[in-house]
Amino acid sequence: MRAFERFVEYAKVHTTSSETSGKHPSFDGEFALAKILKEELERIGMQQVRTDEHAYVYAMLPATPGHEGAHPMGFIAHMDTSPDASGKNVNPVFHKDYDGKDVVLPATGAVMSVEAFPFLKDMAGETLITSDGTTLLGADDKAGVAEIMTAMETIINENRPHGELWVAFTPDEEIGEGTDFFDLPNFGAEYAYTVDGGDVNCLEYENFNAASADIRIKGFSVHPGSAKDTMINASTVAIELHSMLPAHERPEETEDHEGFFHLTGIGGHVAEAEMSYIIRDHDKARFEERKALMERIAADLNNKYGAGTVTLTLKDSYYNMLEQIRPHMHLIENADKAIRRAGMTPVTVPVRGGTDGARLSYDGLPCPNLGTGGFNFHGNFECITVERMDRAVEVVLNIIEQYAG
Repeated sequence: MRAFERFVEYAKVHTTSSETSGKHPSFDGEFALAKILKEELERIGMQQVRTDEHAYVYAMLPATPGHEGAHPMGFIAHMDTSPDASGKNVNPVFHKDYDGKDVVLPATGAVMSVEAFPFLKDMAGETLITSDGTTLLGADDKAGVAEIMTAMETIINENRPHGELWVAFTPDEEIGEGTDFFDLPNFGAEYAYTVDGGDVNCLEYENFNAASADIRIKGFSVHPGSAKDTMINASTVAIELHSMLPAHERPEETEDHEGFFHLTGIGGHVAEAEMSYIIRDHDKARFEERKALMERIAADLNNKYGAGTVTLTLKDSYYNMLEQIRPHMHLIENADKAIRRAGMTPVTVPVRGGTDGARLSYDGLPCPNLGTGGFNFHGNFECITVERMDRAVEVVLNIIEQYAG
């Protein structure tokens, strides 16, 4: 079975993770896909297959005789889809022999234009897969799940030599909880790769350092007719706080290695207001400076309006995996070779986000990321091609062969 065939079946399972459910996994639909994947791993011949109460799925494949000394390798992908767009009733649509021009999504008439998405021109001649326009597609990261599953089946069916192999499929990556309950002590890989997003020739081993900032503002409400020198409008203080951050260091004005402050939520009235930010930077020193700036701004506003006006809570989320990958650059060198053997030129790009691999790298499992061949994640214009999924499988197989020795 080819990767795209698996993918379209996985895509139909509703697994949108929820930031507000308070459950682990955050959505019961993730159990449904976990059950499907567990049964499929058993069917293709993987061993030690199991799922747990949090919907993580694990499996391993013992080394072939003579390759027991190879590094045990792992491959990881996540099952959930982003809450940024609907993942219910996904209907994948195939555009065979795609002509590289604008794509009309059939259910809505929405146009995915080459002007907005120039990469589409490079897909001409391939079989493009989109949603029907009413949902996201789910290639992030069910494509990665399908590609890993297909690589494992190929290894087994063709009796290819390999070292010990481990597989994990995780829930809730899209809400930053993909490794919260990952059973690392019983995951036997020495090194691993996530297969999660980006074009198929992409190799990613840098990501943001990340933190969240939650702000509570306490105002003082009096009748506006007698407010002179008395009222403290919490909503106005919130606006003032936002204006004190660098105006050009926002997501919509940054790229590549540039960090930012991102206001993700704001609300309130005269007496109270709340704000939420995420803070991102690839450079650790600059990341610390950004958090320090937030603290200084909070202190300045408290000096101006009175102690307790602004309460700031900073929480680190994850760190740049680069520092953990540097001692193990063979992971990057071998992935580079694997991509070239698949007939492509590797492209190394900084991840402007985070991956399960970032947290796993800091937990002791060095884990860079491989591309799946997908684009436009988290929205209704998400897409991937059949051919790029095949090449992603080939890249995984090439890596396994290189580590087999």
